[in-house]
Amino acid sequence: MSQPQPDSHEQHGSIASATQRLRELLVPQETLEAVATQRRIFALMHRRIVAAATSGRLMVMSRGLFGGFKINDIRWQDLKEAQLRMGIVGATLRVVSLSNSDLAVGGQLDGVTTITGLRKDEGQRLYTICQAHEQEWREKRRIRELEELRAKSGGITLGGMPGASSSSTDSDSPVARLERAKEMRDKGLISDSEYEAIKARLVSTL
Repeated sequence: MSQPQPDSHEQHGSIASATQRLRELLVPQETLEAVATQRRIFALMHRRIVAAATSGRLMVMSRGLFGGFKINDIRWQDLKEAQLRMGIVGATLRVVSLSNSDLAVGGQLDGVTTITGLRKDEGQRLYTICQAHEQEWREKRRIRELEELRAKSGGITLGGMPGASSSSTDSDSPVARLERAKEMRDKGLISDSEYEAIKARLVSTL
């Protein structure tokens, strides 16, 4: 994705300085995709928050009144959900993130980041990017979860997906493997017909 063109307000004072600082914090091969700033009316008691979407993460910069800054990073693979609310004078972006996302099964909600008063066009662009990464990583987590559950169920497969054929070398009992298949069905990872096929095959081994 091409880098965003600086908006007119980005060329002035502290906003331009904050944007440049964000660029300096990018790691090798990381690119800046969008920048959104908080409207001044929402930052009367603090300096404006600047958020940036990069190829690898969402960066939220909170700057101190007397210098310094704090960066909150949310990796795209940790993104659980992004929501946008458009108000009369600004947009609010709400991002829910996960912990332990390197393992698809068992990832827990880690926190909620809310940025109020973003410029509407910038907030919408940031949200669109968040949505694209959210959908991409949701599918990746779904595939990984299938693989993890497949491993737990002793390698049950059906046409390359968790399904009907069982591994004869698996040490788990058919009952335990059937329970895992039921768990996969309850999670919506396999269909009822696939579950019944697994059940029939496992019962035939009893």
